[in-house]
Amino acid sequence: MARATTHTTGTSGTGPTTAPRHHGNRHGRSEQARLAVLHAADDLLVEKGFAGVTMEGIATRAGVAKQTIYRWWSTKTDVLMDAFLQDAAKDLTQQDSGDLAVDLRGYLRQLAWFLSASDSGAVFRALIAQAQHDPEFARDFRSRYLDEQRRRDRLPLERAVERGQLPSGLDLAAEIDQLMGPVYYRVLVTDEPVGEEFTDRLVDAFLRRHGQS
Repeated sequence: MARATTHTTGTSGTGPTTAPRHHGNRHGRSEQARLAVLHAADDLLVEKGFAGVTMEGIATRAGVAKQTIYRWWSTKTDVLMDAFLQDAAKDLTQQDSGDLAVDLRGYLRQLAWFLSASDSGAVFRALIAQAQHDPEFARDFRSRYLDEQRRRDRLPLERAVERGQLPSGLDLAAEIDQLMGPVYYRVLVTDEPVGEEFTDRLVDAFLRRHGQS
């Protein structure tokens, strides 16, 4: 799956690009190598599981030196999280049709597919598992992914409030929990299907609660 980069700024000509959070790195940073590493980490996790992913394996699959990876990331978990964050930013982009029902159905369908059926979903589940016994990583994961994900989740409702389709005093956090929570529960706990029929029922229940059906 092709991935859009979210942390880079291009340069003119054919030289390498530099990621803003690595300013001052005298070695520079090859965008092509960076993407190869992220793709390799994703692929290896899907093929071998979290325990089977190693920095050596990532380097071999990506065709870069292991020392190159260590200049950019400290652990395989760091590599996998950057790959996942990049995919989430690209794949969970939302439409704004002006129709709350259409936008919510489309977004929940996309979220359910992303978490349950895509390679990125496999990375997500591995990262969630890692967070259960690594408190420092758990804090980092929450701050880097969950905060941004909650912003994405709220966006259709915030737009509907601005259009007057939903009341201004609506508890958005509670409503998001009711909409998105069942998807995460099935993906992470029960492993039950999260297809369009399921996500559409969640949206229909929300719309009925707020007189939108």
